[in-house]
Amino acid sequence: MTRYLVARANMLVFGVLVAILALVGGVTWERLNASRDAREWSQHSYRVLAVAKDLAIALRDAERGQRGYLLTGRDDYLGPYNAARDRLGLLQGELQKLTADNPAQQERVRALAPAVQHKLEELAQTVQARRDGGFGTALRIVNTDEGRGHMREAEGILSGVLADEQRLLDERLAQNESRAAWVRSLVIAGAAFAALILLWAARLLNQAWSRSQRIEAEQRDLALRLRTTIDSLSQGVAVFGPDRKLRNSNECFQVLLDLPKAMVRPGTAYGAFAEHTAEPGRPALETEDQVCHGSRNPREAVTYERENADGHYLEIRRTPMPDGGFVLTISDMTKRAQAEGVLREAQKMQAIGQLTGGIAHDFNNLLQVILGNLEFVRAKLDGDAKLQQRIERASWAAQRGATLTGQLLAFARKQPLAPAAIDLAATMPDLVPLLRRTLGEHIEVRYVETAGLWPAMADPAQLESAVLNLALNARDAMPGGGRLTIELGNVVLDAAYARDHAEVTPGDYTMVAVSDTGHGMTPEVVKRVFEPFFTTKPDGKGTGLGLAMVFGFVKQSGGHVKVYSEPGEGTAVKLYLPRAVGTASAVQRTAAPVDLPRGSGTVLVVEDEATVREIACAILADLGYRVLEAADGEEALRVFGTNAASVDLLLTDVVLPGKVRGREVAERVRSVRPDVRVLFMSGYTENSIVHHGRLDDGVHLIGKPFKREQLARKVAEVLGTAAGPAAEGGNVVPLRPWRDA
Repeated sequence: MTRYLVARANMLVFGVLVAILALVGGVTWERLNASRDAREWSQHSYRVLAVAKDLAIALRDAERGQRGYLLTGRDDYLGPYNAARDRLGLLQGELQKLTADNPAQQERVRALAPAVQHKLEELAQTVQARRDGGFGTALRIVNTDEGRGHMREAEGILSGVLADEQRLLDERLAQNESRAAWVRSLVIAGAAFAALILLWAARLLNQAWSRSQRIEAEQRDLALRLRTTIDSLSQGVAVFGPDRKLRNSNECFQVLLDLPKAMVRPGTAYGAFAEHTAEPGRPALETEDQVCHGSRNPREAVTYERENADGHYLEIRRTPMPDGGFVLTISDMTKRAQAEGVLREAQKMQAIGQLTGGIAHDFNNLLQVILGNLEFVRAKLDGDAKLQQRIERASWAAQRGATLTGQLLAFARKQPLAPAAIDLAATMPDLVPLLRRTLGEHIEVRYVETAGLWPAMADPAQLESAVLNLALNARDAMPGGGRLTIELGNVVLDAAYARDHAEVTPGDYTMVAVSDTGHGMTPEVVKRVFEPFFTTKPDGKGTGLGLAMVFGFVKQSGGHVKVYSEPGEGTAVKLYLPRAVGTASAVQRTAAPVDLPRGSGTVLVVEDEATVREIACAILADLGYRVLEAADGEEALRVFGTNAASVDLLLTDVVLPGKVRGREVAERVRSVRPDVRVLFMSGYTENSIVHHGRLDDGVHLIGKPFKREQLARKVAEVLGTAAGPAAEGGNVVPLRPWRDA
């Protein structure tokens, strides 16, 4: 149905309804006017009847007062007589006026006047005779019956007036009743018809109401979904009208701009928000002038960023609306800024890792040749103290180079970790005596432990090194003496903390805190404290890799590190290590023997660097082992095939030239003889046996460069490892206890 037909139908219905109502209203109005006229005539008759009756009563009152005076002679009986005499004239005049429309009644009123006049004269005559001649004189006048005749004449005329007027009244009442009945019928019929029209209109209204209710419910549901959607956004949204007053907003708008709740209500001017956020420490919005005139193209959105005092970054976008208003969108970009920072840090570490990994393998091979030959020569020169001292210094320099390479790998998170559940409460106290001797008597070492300490999941050796590094840094910060505190505790890093630290995963952590009372650091230094090669120490006193190694180790272990420091107040470094599942074992390792372990088994050495292979074979042969050697994977498989029955240990480099790498050599050898032990060696660990910074289960690794003593003990350890299930306690191991030097 078109809009035109709907309009025509509505006009037709409206016109018919108006015509019917006009007809009923006109007839009803005419009948009501007639009824009103009849009612007025009825009231007129009532007044005529009342005046006629009052006139008759006045005549009788005059006669009664006259008789009382005649009998008693007392003047006070003349009161009713005098009052009635005065009223009779007025009543006759009023009756004359009321009957002016009725000639018959006028005739009677004219005939009534002489009779009343004669009666009054007769009454006055008797009263005067009683006053002058006494009762007898007055009685003689009364006995003439002249007054009775006048009275009967007057009463007869009044009776005619009353009878005729009563007849008129009855006729008028009957006519009025008839008209009233007709009007009632007409009103009832009109009401019935109006009721039908109203019922029909009510039906239409009900249908329209139902449709409007349905549409309203749909609109309400849509508005609710829209409101819920807007409120669920992590962005703040506010809509301003053409008058730049707030129309609507979500909760995030108030939270992100830190606005008072009473301020965020419809009708608040944009200028109030701009003025409020312009306070120090708050993200400033555009001014009203900028909103009006700041954009060259008024249809383009305007985007800008602000940083508030607590370090949160906000992106503010103003989008124009067709009606002249605009939508203000506030986005919290703190996470993005943090993620960008983490990404930059990751890119920096990746670059360092690539640089380190590129040189680590070759550099460690060179150091291995140097250390291996020095160790080998030192064992042969027992008598020459000066040569022993020079060899010791050369070994120290080579080992220092290996340490620097290891620290770079640690910062780049590329060092191999063998994480295990560590019972810090059982093993950390063993580190305290060593720290006291290392730091000196001017440093007081305190140890604080929490009851019910959780086991930590980390590499025990790397954790020892990290704590020692932190202790040495603390010593350098307290040249005049001070206090070093090592504290252990259980900490839960919740989601709120993780929101402020993008790299943290919420959960349970074991905390190792190392704090000192030294000179502390400024905020600028704290921001760079974990950067490699950054140091505040004098030249030659530090490499700037110690704290970088600690940072890399903790991050690679899945933990978190936090530094708290103030100038003059000291420094606290807190290491949060992931909580280990299970109970840590407190069994300590036995100390290594003084003499190097020797053996008689057969070792297959696979190393592509000839000098490294030569020194490794020489060390093993000197320790009593039968040594077979190969330069690559393919040669190693051929040598093993020739001596498959006699090989007890495969010592292979991870990175080998050719198609067959070290891991594949080990797998093929173990597929032929599962009882053959495998020991990997490598100077760069981002390879097939290390994934996500952790050694694969069951893998043994010795890092290059290694000393003669380290190789001897590692080979003896691998050859002496039982093939059965792991010892009781699983992967839970204590920290290696420190021995007295």
